[in-house]
Amino acid sequence: MIRKVFKVEEKMTVRAVERALDILLCFTDKLELSLTEISTHVGLNKSTVFRLLASLEKKGFVMRNQDNEKYRLGYRLWELSSNLTHIDDPAVMLLPEMERLRDALDETISLYVRDGKERVRIQAVESKQTIRRVAPIGVRLPLSVGASSKILVAYADPETQKMILNEPQWPTNIDKETYMLQLLQIQQLGYATSMEEREVGTAAIAAPIKNQSGKLVAALSVSGPSGRLTLEK
Repeated sequence: MIRKVFKVEEKMTVRAVERALDILLCFTDKLELSLTEISTHVGLNKSTVFRLLASLEKKGFVMRNQDNEKYRLGYRLWELSSNLTHIDDPAVMLLPEMERLRDALDETISLYVRDGKERVRIQAVESKQTIRRVAPIGVRLPLSVGASSKILVAYADPETQKMILNEPQWPTNIDKETYMLQLLQIQQLGYATSMEEREVGTAAIAAPIKNQSGKLVAALSVSGPSGRLTLEK
């Protein structure tokens, strides 16, 4: 009986943690959110969300704007993020080289990693030119198009490649056999290109970043207007 009660309590505790994390993830794209907006986003009733927000606010993970009663991320997250800047963090380690590359090419430099079935931009250094590729950090993009996407898939293990290609949301207009041939070419060349694959007027070239054991860590890309960043260049 005691073991059964323990399992029920453990299940409820884990569920509460997942719900609290879902609330924090609501702020990926928005600076401030109301109780109603958060409730709609996570699919929970307001009373449950209010209790979770109260706990998060007490611990400093969210704060409430007294003027409009909206919530935003708290300062405690800044404290946690400071511990991410370790020597083995590619977003930190590669930043000086990305800045040097930006100055040499005068185009936007981005760093991507694969997270499940998407790629995430974890670092970016934008071009100083008036017309440039804008690259906000934290953006999630599909793995089906783009130079960086093809790098992350081309250098993944066969099981991961199979999982990505068999994804139900895979675009029907992208032929899988043609895509696989592109991956083989990328492995031979050591880099990937894209010309207006995801956005009209944008071009990119990307290369793999590997660790000492040869395992893929991230994809580094140079992107800009297709009229300026041509295949010849």
